[in-house]
Amino acid sequence: MNTIGQKEIHTQKNVIAFFEQELGYNYLGDWHHRQDNNNIEEAQLTDWLKRQGHSDQIISRVLFKLNNAATLAGSQTLYGANREVYDLLRYGIKVQPSASEQNITVWLIDWENPLNNDFSIAEEVTVYGNNIKRPDIVLYVNGIALGVLELKRSTVSIAEGIR
Repeated sequence: MNTIGQKEIHTQKNVIAFFEQELGYNYLGDWHHRQDNNNIEEAQLTDWLKRQGHSDQIISRVLFKLNNAATLAGSQTLYGANREVYDLLRYGIKVQPSASEQNITVWLIDWENPLNNDFSIAEEVTVYGNNIKRPDIVLYVNGIALGVLELKRSTVSIAEGIR
């Protein structure tokens, strides 16, 4: 049963249209029923990294380091994971191409040329974990989820909207 009203759907579609038409975002679709949604869309990030000239071997190492940082494993706290991912996004990932070569920095975001990045938007992105979450809209940069928009009616209390 769909619990989203027509006004809410209309507003959501208008927001998506704004991001597409005014900001140049690529619409990825309604991911309500899509399996394996993740904070890191590896196919998109891989495509972007390939366009930056990185080899499959380098990309594989980058994805491993990024996914490892983003995972709450062992005793790592949410704050620690967020801090580690932030550092990788902001300062790049150091990767050694081969044993005989020096480390290179692989940037996940082109900070010097922002328009060189891929900006995407998806709606109703269902994420499974301890709890099922479905934000209204997720914003991606190079396949990395960096923003979430929750659209709520003005008649809904803040506490109810956060739940």
